[in-house]
Formats: sequence, structure tokens, C-alpha cells
Amino acid sequence: MNGADAAVRCLELEGVELVFGYPGVAICPFFNSILNKEIRTVLVRQEQNAAHEASGYARISGRVGVVAVTSGPGAENLITGIATAFADSIPLVCITGQVDTAQMGSDVFQEADVSGAVESFVKYSYIVRKASDVPRIFKEAFHIASTGRKGPVLIDFPCNIQTETIAHFEYPETVSMRTYKPTFKGNMVQIRKVMKELNAAKRPLICVGGGVHLGEAQAVVRGFAEKHGIPVVCTMMGISVFPSGHPLFFGMVGNNGSRTANRAMCDADMVIMAGARVADRSINRPAIITEGKTLVHIDVDPAEIGKNAGPNIPLVGDIGNIFGEFINETEGSAEKPAGTVLDADYSEWRALLGSEREQEQAGEAEKRSAACSGHTVNPRGFLHDLTAAMDDDAIYVADVGQNQLWSCECAVIRNGRFLTSGGMGTMGYSIGAAIGAKEADPDRQVVAVCGDGAFQMAMMELGTAAQYHIQLKIVVMKNNTLGLVRQHQHLVYHDRYSVTDLDGSPDLNALAKAYGMKYLKADEPGKTGKVIEEFLKEKGSVLLECDVDRDAQAG
Repeated sequence: MNGADAAVRCLELEGVELVFGYPGVAICPFFNSILNKEIRTVLVRQEQNAAHEASGYARISGRVGVVAVTSGPGAENLITGIATAFADSIPLVCITGQVDTAQMGSDVFQEADVSGAVESFVKYSYIVRKASDVPRIFKEAFHIASTGRKGPVLIDFPCNIQTETIAHFEYPETVSMRTYKPTFKGNMVQIRKVMKELNAAKRPLICVGGGVHLGEAQAVVRGFAEKHGIPVVCTMMGISVFPSGHPLFFGMVGNNGSRTANRAMCDADMVIMAGARVADRSINRPAIITEGKTLVHIDVDPAEIGKNAGPNIPLVGDIGNIFGEFINETEGSAEKPAGTVLDADYSEWRALLGSEREQEQAGEAEKRSAACSGHTVNPRGFLHDLTAAMDDDAIYVADVGQNQLWSCECAVIRNGRFLTSGGMGTMGYSIGAAIGAKEADPDRQVVAVCGDGAFQMAMMELGTAAQYHIQLKIVVMKNNTLGLVRQHQHLVYHDRYSVTDLDGSPDLNALAKAYGMKYLKADEPGKTGKVIEEFLKEKGSVLLECDVDRDAQAG
């Protein structure tokens, strides 16, 4: 067994079924060894998309996504995808080929210090120096990526170490790292403080973030909120923790959030931030959630608590575990009786927010039905109707730009998932993530929505989908401009438009035909329903071009 054989055996023992990647000489020993196993490989068309595809796979499967690319430009192309995963706490193990150890630091062909380059946006990185270290490194890498605050781990794997012989292979059964001891169980003293404050509160609010999805705690958080009638809002990454039409759900907070959600955040006398970083897109002024109210911040990463806003009650631990303790504390369990009776009545608070929501929804309906100029479609109305017609458990992948903001505002999510690049805001994310999501759950409906700018950053992945018979459904919101940047230039620079025109874009009908996809077009207001129906019923891959007025505003 050599180092590459050992690496592949480690993947096998971790239950890895799929590796996204792109080969090159420096990673060829690894790809040669993987031929001997049942692990499938997916050849992407550009390395950044390998990380996006692994991200979509990880977010839907709940497992660690795995990427393998070659050295130099291969590893460098991967960097944006790694940063995107890090910003959204997505568990990846990224294996990069590297030049021989004797050549490192000599500026030889296709050498790049990828470990140094990604230092600020990986959970940890390794440079493998001995083949005998491979089992330990891989075991630790999967442990680090998938525990605590999840995220990407890099393994830089020199070519000579991949071919170096290992005398004895032994995969560790457990991991014990002195410097890495994530906290899972919440402190009971703090948990009881939260219950005491909830009993005293008149206007409590739970704000759910992406950490609820990552901790697979959707059901327990919903159960707790429903049991006690506590209103809920979300960050962008927390969309789909609660169904859009849930009576306790009042929308997304932030600069581009709903009026009702932002009012709830301002008027609450107690806010429980669950698995959210309190970042600027959600909370642009920390005083909103700290002044005149009790702030509870729950996160598995202690570094996030107090970073942007100082909580009254910090709680470090796994979201599912902590909300499970909330329930045990109020309802009791087989092991112990209830310690707190939570009998506060929040009906007046819910009624106030419900009235606000009704007014806002009436305004949103008007926006969705507003007439558009020429042969263009109202993007809000189209995305609302599209998502309303999708399967109950469908996966909706929004790209970045105006389409993302329209999606956050209008998407109807029931028991499905909403995926997007929230922390990094990486254009070109949606097609790769949709491929990964479909690979994770082939029987589930997956729809990617992107602008024509984002589409052209990732359209080469149509080749990946075609090669592996991955049935993609892609909507391109086409306005021949970088819409959100143009909108910013309109508002801030008074219509001085610079480098936003997308003239020269491809003929999407011809492109779809080139990749063996069905092509549809939505450009007639009032007639989109039939197009949406055909789009969703089609068994194979479909590219739907939706013409949008370039002056349409988002947010």
C-alpha cells in the first residue's frame, strides 16, 4: 500500500461514496488508486465548482463533501470554493496534489503554497510529510470538518508521498486532539436562565440561522417554538428551517429582509439568536438586538458569541442538544422531572406581528402582480409562482445578485430546502450546488435560479451534468446586465453605469441544444404558468430563460 492507496482506504472507511474533482499529474496517484474502490468520481469542468458541488452534496446529505484537485492552478482555482464553504460553515475535506517534498519552496512547475493561501478560511490545513501519517491526518480532517462549527479542511498531498510505501496501515478508531475540543452540551445554569427570562418576557423572538440546518435541529427548534407559541424570524442562511407559511414564521431579517421580521427584531424584549453569527447583512447595527432587551446567543462556536453583539446569556453548544434541553427543562424526561414551568402568554405579541404581516403580504402581492415593460416578466411573481408549483420537499438553489434577493423575498418553501451562498456571496454558486444536491438525493426535485451574469460564471458545468446524466433544472433571470451592481450604481452613482453590460452573452437556446437540454422561455406576462408547468414536468434537464427588465429593482 502506498500513500495514495492509504488515502483512498481512509475515504472508504469514512463512508465516502463520491469525490468531486479534476485530475493533474500531481494528484494522479490518488485518482489511480480510487479506481480500485467503489467510490464514484465526478469530473467537474473548473475546480471552483468542485467545492460548490461538494457543498451542495454536504448540505443535503448531511455528510462531509470531498474534493480532489491537482497542484498549482488546480488548487488555486479551488480557493474561492473553499472560502465560500468556510463562510457558510459547510463541511468539506479538500485534497490538493502538491509537488514532491524535495522541490517545495523551489518555485518549480505548478507549485503553489495552497496551505498558506487558504490559512484564513479553512478550519485547519495539513501538508502530508510522511505516508505513514495519512491515516491519522484523514481521520482528524473528517473529525474537524464535521464537528463543532463545521467547515472545510485542506490536505495538501505531495506527489512523492502519494507513491511512498506504507509498511502498516491502521486507521484510528477515535480522535483526541489536545487543541480541539468542541463543546456539544449546553451549560444547564445558562439554560435555566433562558427559561427564567422567557417566563418574564412579553415579546420574545427566536432568530434561526444556518447553524440550525447544520446541526440538523430543524424539528426540535420548530417543536419548541410551536409548543410555547414563540414567534420566529430567520437570517438568509436560516431560510427553510420553518416553512414560509408557518403561522409562527415572520420572515427574513436584514437589509433585504421583510418589514415584519425587522420590526419584530426591533420591538422584541428578548431575542434568542440560534446558530446565527449576527453578521452585518442580518444585523447591521448590534444595538437593535442589545438595547432594551435580553439577548441570548446560542452557537457551537464560542468565537462567534460576543463577536458582533454582547449577549446577556451566552450559550455554547450544539443547537439540537440545547433546544432538546429547553424541552426537557420545561416538559421533563424519563431521567428527570421538569425544572421550569414555562406558562407565559405571548398571544398579544403574535397578534401584533400577524397584523403587520398581513399588511406586508398585501403589499408583496401588489409587487408580484405589477405590470412589466415590453416582453419581460415580473421576477417576483415568476419566482413566487415557480416555487409554489414545485414539489413539497423540493430543493431551491439561489445564486447571488438580484435573483437571490427576489428569491429570499418570494420563494414559497414548504418542507424543502433553500440553498445559497450567504456569507461570501459567491456568484456562480447555484449550478454546482444544484449538481451536488441532486447527487445527494437523486429522486428529489432540484431547481437552480441564477442571473445571466452568474450563469456565465458556471455554465461549463452543464457538461458535468450531461456526462453524468444529472437532471438539472436551471432558471436564468436574463436582463443582459449585472443587475445588482447596476442597481447600486443607479442608487449611489446616479446612473453612471460602469462595466455592468452583458452584451455578447450566448444564445441560451443554442447552448441548451449543445448540451442536450430542453429549452424554454418566459417572456410574456400572464402566460408564465404554462411555462412553469412544462419546466417542472420535464423528465430531463431543462434551461428556462426568463426575460427581466434591466431596471427592475430588488430588495
